[in-house]
Amino acid sequence: MTKVDILSVNISNKKGIVKKPVPLIKLNEIGVTNDAHAGNWHRQVSLLAQESIDKFSEQAKRKIEFGEFAENITTRGITLHKTAPLDRFIMGDMILEVTQIGKKCHGDNCSIFREIGNCVMPKEGIFCRVLKGGELKAGDQLEYQPRIMKTLIITLSDRASRGEYEDKSGPLLKKMAEDFFKSKNRHFDIETIIIPDNEKQLKSILLKAQAENYDMVFTTGGTGIGPKDITPDVVKPLLTKEIPGIMELIRVKYGMEKANALVSRGIAGIMGETLIYTLPGSPKAVNEYCVEIFKTIEHSLYMLNELDLHA
Repeated sequence: MTKVDILSVNISNKKGIVKKPVPLIKLNEIGVTNDAHAGNWHRQVSLLAQESIDKFSEQAKRKIEFGEFAENITTRGITLHKTAPLDRFIMGDMILEVTQIGKKCHGDNCSIFREIGNCVMPKEGIFCRVLKGGELKAGDQLEYQPRIMKTLIITLSDRASRGEYEDKSGPLLKKMAEDFFKSKNRHFDIETIIIPDNEKQLKSILLKAQAENYDMVFTTGGTGIGPKDITPDVVKPLLTKEIPGIMELIRVKYGMEKANALVSRGIAGIMGETLIYTLPGSPKAVNEYCVEIFKTIEHSLYMLNELDLHA
């Protein structure tokens, strides 16, 4: 459990100016009461770590006061810009959810930039939205709770489930998922399972994953047209929404090189709030599919959590 110290809380009544420390801020559904940046958008509350300010202070050759980078909350304790959207900061009933890391620099419209020619907020500041309001003051502590990406990888194979041959696609998919999550500063928990080509067993596992709020499920195997290729047939009726474009792109891209790829019936979609992707059973196909799928995952997670980063 990581604690984050609050060194200062700051507000301004206009955008584009420094914020001034105040004894207390009140957080509501649109941000900080009486602060210019409050509103119905994803950047309601800004945070900046003193660790980042100290680095910049050395470059500026002067002390940087709280709020000079227009941050609402000045912290100490963790490297804020290494958090990720959907992580949370909690104190009592109050919940702040990370929505964005860094921002576009305002350049000459920023007083710090005009003075120094550089600014730390666009690179190392973070933004949050208020999920539950409350009061916050210097001396308080927030608890940092990273979003754990709960992921399930299911290999469907009669022979692998009987131990007749080693599953290679599942471990490869797990390694690629680990590398992806690490590249995004994500915390994660990946579970793997091997089952036979059994409709009832697959459906039961999928419904359990949905009920237990897994963020994503990958299956490998059973996407062809053979008698035991049942994966898409089990998955499709469970989908709340299908995401056809991902698999259409993959089939066209690799089908142009090798026509056999066009026979794959892999699908992608969501079950409630769980992303699901059905991949073929070969390691080569897993690699090809993951390269394209992982390009879409962050954006898909944001959409599922009503987080519009284009605003």
